[in-house]
Amino acid sequence: MTDAFKDQVLAGKVAFVAGASSGINLGIAQHFARAGAKVALISRSHEKIVAAAKTITDEGHEAIGMAADVRDFNSVDQAMAQAREKLGNLDIVISGAAGNFVAPALGMSSNGFKTVVDIDLIGTFNVLRASFQYLNRPGASLISITAPQAVNPSVFQSHVCAAKAGINMLTKCLAMEWGPAGVRVNAISPGPIADTEGMARLAPTPEMETAIKSRIAMRDYGTKTDIADTALFLSTDNAKYITGTIVDCDGGSKLGDAGADALGEFA
Repeated sequence: MTDAFKDQVLAGKVAFVAGASSGINLGIAQHFARAGAKVALISRSHEKIVAAAKTITDEGHEAIGMAADVRDFNSVDQAMAQAREKLGNLDIVISGAAGNFVAPALGMSSNGFKTVVDIDLIGTFNVLRASFQYLNRPGASLISITAPQAVNPSVFQSHVCAAKAGINMLTKCLAMEWGPAGVRVNAISPGPIADTEGMARLAPTPEMETAIKSRIAMRDYGTKTDIADTALFLSTDNAKYITGTIVDCDGGSKLGDAGADALGEFA
């Protein structure tokens, strides 16, 4: 039996991570490299993605960083071709590029709505679709990063809710279509994660952070390692029968407002 968290569990594997210049996706890439994988990273900024790859190579692991825009299929395809040439066929693909801003629908332009859908939903399709010809099949694991907004309607987040709901359904459809080829397709839905650009935008003050934590069942933000460990599990043979699944790693965020102190005096 494979142990998903044994030392060097991903030795000999190649992982491709989109949107990996910072935050959750860079954390996953670093985690995978420490588990033995060779890692290819992309983001729009050449400078940022080279710096991100350097955080991995500085630890003695193999990684390459390439500038590519997930909204441009050909750009993604070329990066994957380069990754295969340098590292080998892809075993794991993480699609995590995302955009977000807080705005009511009446305060948002059509272009603003489209930009988030293009990055999140179209970008996810481009990464997953482009990857298919470069995968080690059977046995490849594809993982998208979605969000609780996919199922929880949220004011000032209509663009994100729409895009993430699309990612969830795309995940399930591709799992059905590509399962016969031995390709698993899943998604991870993080809740509020500490030290990320997303939470810095959604809760920029200590007061807002405290208010959010007070409504989460676990009463705290998660960490990038929480998400990376979930992605690692889904990328090992321990998860070989898991596909088409949205894994919530969110401290109970998707359940709703847990602000009431149900334990009361017994807490």
